[in-house]
Amino acid sequence: MDSEQPTHLKAGAPNAIGRTLGLLGDEWTLLLIQQAFLGATRYGQFKAALPISNAVLTARLGKLTKEGLLERHIYQSSPLRAEYLLTPRSRSLWPALLTIWDWERHWVPAHAATLPRMVHTECSQEFTPVLSCGACTRPVAARDMDGVWGPSGSWERSVPTASTRRRWDSDQTPGQAGMFPETMAILGNRWSSALIGAAFRGVTRFADFERTLGAPPALVADRIKAFAATGVLEATRTETRPGWAEYRLTEKGRAFYPVIATTLHWGHSWFLAPEGPAFIQTHRSCSSVFVPELRCDRCGKALHRRTIQISPTAAGP
Repeated sequence: MDSEQPTHLKAGAPNAIGRTLGLLGDEWTLLLIQQAFLGATRYGQFKAALPISNAVLTARLGKLTKEGLLERHIYQSSPLRAEYLLTPRSRSLWPALLTIWDWERHWVPAHAATLPRMVHTECSQEFTPVLSCGACTRPVAARDMDGVWGPSGSWERSVPTASTRRRWDSDQTPGQAGMFPETMAILGNRWSSALIGAAFRGVTRFADFERTLGAPPALVADRIKAFAATGVLEATRTETRPGWAEYRLTEKGRAFYPVIATTLHWGHSWFLAPEGPAFIQTHRSCSSVFVPELRCDRCGKALHRRTIQISPTAAGP
């Protein structure tokens, strides 16, 4: 696969959202790319940095090479030694990784100590990335957007191509790193990601989640219970129908929007369906098609990969 060129999808096949979630809904993918950004290139370096088995590491490095996220380079022939280098496709993942880091840092305090320290070199400050509109540069949130399915968009075509099927009570299973636990609870399960997407599009009632997603009632109930347990959704009683609940995003849930926005933008940039994009967002304030941009909360300047200094030394909780 040419890691410098977008992948052209087949008509009617899983769209950019499905392909993206199939890749990034795997925690090892995110962790291996994160370690590559921190300077790891060799098998032993990845193995030393992560609680990963040899079998899983070998399989994931092979998958990431096949998908154009890493490039395998032979640097020694006898004995055979290879290194795995970042590609344009994986380097462009930095906004998604940065928003995941920021969300976990703010909303999952127990894991803040495991996250790297980030400094914006243009102002020499530790920072928080601010999601902004690439057209007008204003800070944005999900409520500022109008979103519609694009030509290749539908719930059916947006199902992850390599999805997991874990239930909430077994999400932490052998072979999972557990380093981005709550992010993976959203991205790492096909129904979880779909349900959160529906919630951001305004679905609130159990029956509407069931009908919109085409999911069994027990599965919808399991996912809602999971998100209520972590404070991503909250149940509220309706005034018009006593005894019925609506499930709405909490502040924590709404704060996940930058992860969704940057992840979808990466997917639409690298997976092109012949019919057109899967989902189109318009920034209501400036009427422009939304292109996410991250800005430094300290100096206001646009963040770029090369102006972010990453230190393996974690910041405090």
